[in-house]
This record gives sequence, structure tokens and C-alpha cells, in this order.
Amino acid sequence: MPMFYYYWDPTYILVLVGLLLSLGASAMVNSSMRKYSNVRNMSGITGGEAARRILNNEGLYNVQVECLQDNRGDHYDPRTNTVRLSNSNFNNASVTAVGVAAHECGHAIQHAKGYAPLGIRSALVPVVNIGSTLSMPLIFLGVILSWNQVLIQIGICVFALTVLFQLVTLPVEFNASRRAVEKVEQYGLLTEQEKGGCKKVLTAAALTYVAAAAAAALQLLRLVLLFGNDRRRD
Repeated sequence: MPMFYYYWDPTYILVLVGLLLSLGASAMVNSSMRKYSNVRNMSGITGGEAARRILNNEGLYNVQVECLQDNRGDHYDPRTNTVRLSNSNFNNASVTAVGVAAHECGHAIQHAKGYAPLGIRSALVPVVNIGSTLSMPLIFLGVILSWNQVLIQIGICVFALTVLFQLVTLPVEFNASRRAVEKVEQYGLLTEQEKGGCKKVLTAAALTYVAAAAAAALQLLRLVLLFGNDRRRD
């Protein structure tokens, strides 16, 4: 069969669906964040100040809050107990800034309370980093070596770890967002109306993780359909 079969096979529809889901989720979160980045909260509290207040009220004085140089990359680093916020979220007093800061503090609270899915996800990170690099080379090496099913199956199993990581990420992110909304309300960081905007931002952000998990699962299905048998291609 001509080589272009591997580039134009029908299973590409799975990749297309995954891509559309990811693009749709990304557009939604970008729209929500832009909208509420322009809405200044009534208390005038910045994302950095909100993070510090939440952490102090939770007794997490050991968790540092740092400002990143660019406007992306908000995250919590469990290795150093640090909440890192993008420059725009750290310094701005918008609804988006407070919501994002509260979400990252939600991860810090998870870490402090020993939230199991967060521990599992952290343990999977180095394995997934290696697996995401090796999975496709292993599969294609197996194809080149006369459809060596040992290599192909190892490659598929390694890629499956990426899907597992995405699935474990879902409860971690949804739980952090739930904690964020609770803390925003508990500590009076936003008004009731502003809290509605915060929920929209966090919900849109959560959908990006759902889309990523779906896209990874569809890619895994494609790999199984293409390579997960002993049928050789001529």
C-alpha cells in the first residue's frame, strides 16, 4: 500500500475532533479571561495580594508568592512551595487575577492537605515527560522493523500514560477551582456579582483540561486502531 496511507488514513478524523475540542476550549478560556481581566474588583485587591491573603488565612505562611516576568504560566510548584503568577495577574486588581490566584492557592491547599490525586499527578510527571518523547519513536521503530509488536505495544502503553496523566489532572483542576471559589467567598475577596465572573473564568479554564484529556484519549484510540494488532501493511 502506498506510503501516503499513513498520512491520509481515515483515523485522522479522531485527531481533527481532538483539535477542534482543544481550539474551542482555548477560545472560550481566552474570551472569559480577557473579559474579566477588564473588570476591576470592588476591593481593589491584586492577584498577588489575594494569593497572600488566602495562604495566610489558611496558615500556609511557608508558601511563597512570586511574580513571573511574562503574562502566562500561572502555576503552583509543589517542589518549592511556591505560587507563581503571571505579571498581569500578580499586579492587576481584576476579577480574572483574583480567580486565577485563588485557583493556584487551591493547589497549594491540596498539597498541604495531602490531596491524593495531586500526589499521583506529581509522581506521573517525570514518567510522562519521558513517555511523551519516546512513544511515537518506539511505535514507528516497531513499524520499520517489520511490524515488531513488542516495540509497538510498548510505545502505545507509554502513550497511554499520557492519557492517564490527563485523566488524573481533571479532578486536581476541578477540585482546585472549587476550593478557589470557596476561599474567595470565605475571605470576602469578591462581591457576589464578581464571584459569578470568577466562576465563569475558572469553568472555562477547566474545560481546557477536559479537551486535552479527550484529545489524548482520541489519539490513543487512533494509535490502537492503526498499530495495535499484528496486521502488517504492504
